[in-house]
Amino acid sequence: MSRRDVLLSGMGAALAGSAAEAGEPDAQNGALAATDPLVQQFMVLSQRLTDRDALDARIGAALCMGIVQSGAERKTQLQALHTVLTKEQYASASDFARAAEKQDAALKDVIHEIMTGWYRGVANGKVVVYRSALMFDLTKDAVFPKTYAAGGPFYWTSKPPEVAKPNGLPALSPSKFVVEPT
Repeated sequence: MSRRDVLLSGMGAALAGSAAEAGEPDAQNGALAATDPLVQQFMVLSQRLTDRDALDARIGAALCMGIVQSGAERKTQLQALHTVLTKEQYASASDFARAAEKQDAALKDVIHEIMTGWYRGVANGKVVVYRSALMFDLTKDAVFPKTYAAGGPFYWTSKPPEVAKPNGLPALSPSKFVVEPT
């Protein structure tokens, strides 16, 4: 057996061990599994609030964990929000958000955190996801995420497609304006 064989077998064993650990949720940092009941409730809430049938469960688990870690009351507020959702059928996300805010004004902040998490990819002040954030999904036919220039040289000089002006009303009452550092 040569040194090369020993080295390669040792590297292979180390790689196999680290790959096995990577597939398991890390209990030490409190990671939530996609099968956790709280994460499943969070996904149902997220689908209603974003009006989407399918969302990535791995991203949802990470966002849920970030939101729960943002405050001691967040877990019970998420459960309360889920209770409001399951009490009756809502025609839209706006109707659900209004009903939740009417029941408890503090639920508005949780709704904001859920929407910020999915659309901006941020939970508890930490970036959870960038490229798969839903803000890029809305404009994927015209604008690319700022990670690279996919349109070729000077792609930004052509006129962008026309976008219809929104005609809806806000679902929630106004919130305190927060200027975030850039």
